[in-house]
Amino acid sequence: MLILLVEDDETIARELTLRWHASGWETLAATTLAQAQQLVQQAPDVVVLDRQLPDGDGLAWLERQRQAQLQAPVLILTARDRVSDRVEGLRRGADDYLVKPFAPEELDARLEVIRRRLGRDKGQQLRFGPLLWSRDDGGARIDGTLVELLPREFEVLGLLMRRAPALVPKRVIVDALSERNEEVSDAAAEVYVSRLRRKLAGSGLVIQTARGFGYRLVLEGESTGER
Repeated sequence: MLILLVEDDETIARELTLRWHASGWETLAATTLAQAQQLVQQAPDVVVLDRQLPDGDGLAWLERQRQAQLQAPVLILTARDRVSDRVEGLRRGADDYLVKPFAPEELDARLEVIRRRLGRDKGQQLRFGPLLWSRDDGGARIDGTLVELLPREFEVLGLLMRRAPALVPKRVIVDALSERNEEVSDAAAEVYVSRLRRKLAGSGLVIQTARGFGYRLVLEGESTGER
């Protein structure tokens, strides 16, 4: 699970980031709404959002993001504890609301519920353009024709499809390739992406490289030409 944490309290942000990393969750950290605006483009699975930030009200930012079709669930994390504040947050686009000070265990439990719900919603099949990816049989098909994939190629393709056409950070791919606590280098991610490019050639799908950031799966007509 990729979490976008928008929190200007450095102690809270650092402790949550370390805690989630130990749980195997990736974190994108922003201390301002301007930073959050950039990081939200990486399509996080969930957003944990403070309300009082140096450059504005997190709830107003959330409302704008919902209007811009942000689909990720959002948990508001704030010191505002009135019932009216909670109701306002839920009405303006939040999915959950936790008041500071909070127990990290409760926050983790709420995120676990969101993670399970995301898993159910995504189901066992993903479709993007002509490509169908199926966890049920471990196969991927282009217009019904099976694409021969190694297990790790299959996993990387699934990551790209879950967020297509948004960016998948390279770190997320590297972590997904790791098994039994064995370290996998950035070069390994590049190898598997290169293999997938060859196997998707002629399908109408392109894997773009955002240099220094990661990869995105797009329809061929949407390609920027980046490699």
